[in-house]
Amino acid sequence: MIERLLDRIVLIRGTSSFLLLARANKRFPLMIETFSEEYVQGIMPDDIIVVSAPEGGEVIPARYLLDLVRLYDQPLLVLPRDHPGSRRLRYVLSAGPKILLSCEIVRGTHPEQHLLCSSAEFAGMEISGENGSVRIKNLPEGATWEYLS
Repeated sequence: MIERLLDRIVLIRGTSSFLLLARANKRFPLMIETFSEEYVQGIMPDDIIVVSAPEGGEVIPARYLLDLVRLYDQPLLVLPRDHPGSRRLRYVLSAGPKILLSCEIVRGTHPEQHLLCSSAEFAGMEISGENGSVRIKNLPEGATWEYLS
């Protein structure tokens, strides 16, 4: 699936989880804060920002998270792999030119922005941005998508 995205936000729903995604629309440094280091990743206008809700939930808080990073340059916090708080993260986010979804990683523990925790129903999806468009590979059967205003 390829869709012209520009300033639109896309909601992809599965049976028990959802994804929210949008183009970055601007160039900015994404600060990634770990327990011991700080990384800076350059985000370009065509890069994609994806919020994953592996257990579902409300769309509005996911939208807030998307906007905090996309519009207000909020840094990302990465927890250590054994941190008990990772089990409580309802929404997680990644940003970059290409994002791969996996259900085999621990939420909030990966500073590598090409990888994002998802539910099993979205595992294997690949989302990328180029020339004002978004490309979604391996969209599961039964998933629906819509534009949000």
